[in-house]
Amino acid sequence: MKTFFDSSAFAKRYVEEAGSETVDNLCMGATELALSVVCIPEILSALNRRVRERDLSARQYRTAREALFDEISDAEIISLTPDVISICTTVLETSPVRAMDALHVACAVRWGAELFVSADQRQIAAAKKAGLRTKLV
Repeated sequence: MKTFFDSSAFAKRYVEEAGSETVDNLCMGATELALSVVCIPEILSALNRRVRERDLSARQYRTAREALFDEISDAEIISLTPDVISICTTVLETSPVRAMDALHVACAVRWGAELFVSADQRQIAAAKKAGLRTKLV
């Protein structure tokens, strides 16, 4: 199944929290995996915040960063194109989501995702409204 992960879901691969096991299983079951180009910096930002807050050691950060870059070598990275921005505009005009959340949804729509995975309920609602099959983790 062509599976698209937003940052809130894919980050669960690198930090053990509720939903991590589900995300791992979805990744293993995906025939194709895609992420928005903004997903990588968002995950790195979240991991760095955890380091600053001392919830993650520098060593754990390096391990997570290496795992992230290893995994994305096999993933489709969806860029911000005029078509994605157009879809994003529609998502923003029809759903109460933030810009980055709308970008993830737009990238998934443009890619033709068969499953959109997120930990954000508003984003899941927007993805459903955009015609995507969804999984809340």
